[in-house]
Amino acid sequence: MSKHTGLTALSALALVIFAGQALAHAHLTKSVPADKATVAISPAELDLHFSEELDLKFSGVEITGPEKAPVRTGDATLMDEGKTLMVPLPEKLDPGAYEVEWHVLSKDGHKTTGSYGFRVKP
Repeated sequence: MSKHTGLTALSALALVIFAGQALAHAHLTKSVPADKATVAISPAELDLHFSEELDLKFSGVEITGPEKAPVRTGDATLMDEGKTLMVPLPEKLDPGAYEVEWHVLSKDGHKTTGSYGFRVKP
């Protein structure tokens, strides 16, 4: 085997290994409200869509609003065959910027975290 062929084979093997690891985590594919969106009215819930089925017991969100004030949420539930985390917002959100920090555990045992933001118009 030539040096070039060996290097190519090794590179391909590394790509397969690392791509498999990246695909084994639940990635946020869509959120409602969307990242960086400005909504006209306060949403009644947040819907976070993931690439894999989640374990609800170890998944959730924390939301902060204007002045970094914590936002009270209802109990999260799973929808869409366990791939969508639905978080009720029992109280109307005041106008301003909101930050959503999420953490999930996929059914295969991988933890993932992230955040995104949206605004509510005055």
